[in-house]
Amino acid sequence: MSKRSMLVVLLAVFLLSLSVPLMSQAQGDVELRWRTRPDNQAEIDVYTAASQSIDEGWDGVSLVYEPGGSEGAGYQDVLIAEIEAGTAPDVFWIPGTDVARFAQAGLILNLSDLSSADADFNAADFYAGPMGFLTTSAEADVPALWGLPRDVSAFAIYYNADLFDEAGLDYPGGEDWNWERFAESANAINELGDEITGFGMNAWWANWGYFINSAGSSFFNEDFTACGLNNEGTVAGLEAAKALFDSGAAIPWGTDSEPPFLAGNVGMFLNGRWATPGTIANADFNWNVAPLPIGPSGEATNWLFWGAYVVNAKTAHPAEAWDLVTRLTSAEIQGQISSLGANIPSRATQDAIDLFLGSLPDSGVNNQAFIDGTTAADVRTEAPLFNGDWPAIDQAYGTGVTAVFNGELSAQEFADTICDQVAPLFTSGS
Repeated sequence: MSKRSMLVVLLAVFLLSLSVPLMSQAQGDVELRWRTRPDNQAEIDVYTAASQSIDEGWDGVSLVYEPGGSEGAGYQDVLIAEIEAGTAPDVFWIPGTDVARFAQAGLILNLSDLSSADADFNAADFYAGPMGFLTTSAEADVPALWGLPRDVSAFAIYYNADLFDEAGLDYPGGEDWNWERFAESANAINELGDEITGFGMNAWWANWGYFINSAGSSFFNEDFTACGLNNEGTVAGLEAAKALFDSGAAIPWGTDSEPPFLAGNVGMFLNGRWATPGTIANADFNWNVAPLPIGPSGEATNWLFWGAYVVNAKTAHPAEAWDLVTRLTSAEIQGQISSLGANIPSRATQDAIDLFLGSLPDSGVNNQAFIDGTTAADVRTEAPLFNGDWPAIDQAYGTGVTAVFNGELSAQEFADTICDQVAPLFTSGS
């Protein structure tokens, strides 16, 4: 063999020897799979980029991001089936209302011990409402941490500024932005033409819940162990909403209000931050968002919506899974996610709030309206029920409210009967 050939062989052997440990390291990485439920391809792209960013800076771990494809409760049902079959991801996102369901069924890991050993973790960095539920024990005297909140959101009034201008109305907001002015605006816009409607909201619990909360009522009692709707606040809230339907100033209950709003035919639309990117992309008119009007309670009222990253109880890598949850909820990653404009960082630190306020800088959207919502004097946190069957209770509440709005049941009759109806769906608690 010539010297040149020998040199080539030796060089090849040397390069192979370098590659073996690198290949072994890659093959020895812990693989973690994680999942969210994105609404569209843009969200998938953002989460994919976040996953790649974490993966590149994390030696010994390889990440696989899996966008969930099932809408609504079907997403949770798929996860439960996969957990039971042993095929679910190590880490996944679930809505806040489902935390108790997954925790009590033993489907997700209690992360209390792992978080206690993590010197960098501080629960106070996150909004207190979600953390209160995430640290609720499923067993007496057993500390709990069921996950960390990925994001939060709040309601705002999306309004068509062109229709307000045409009706000669001031835009929503200001010190006198109350139910009276809200109803007057909806009715005035409704008079602009047969295709124009003053107000719209979609048929799920949070929308009618805003009205009863603003009138001083509540879905539950103080410790979330019983129904809280048997009072005059419920009556006042439902009657105020029903008056909008009866006058024709609101899109009929049960009809999707978003398409006609995006078409420019609705003056005001009640929705969360998640609707902002779609409105930017599809609304061909002047629009913005404003705080919710003040109801009879006299306080600014809103919902704090949230979801959490949780860990599969069957994961083979609990320590790494906890590490992933903390990385996914870091200020850096939350900043990447909030840049899409669909949600608000779950960290309540000023840095995180400032990140959100600076999002979508070219859109002109009033981001402050959503922060005002998450910090409202009377903000109700989306609640997982550790002492009740929320899906069944929600169905019973929703059936009754629909009957009220359709004129089949009075608001007073609903308030007088609903708590007795759902009482068997609550448990006494631990």
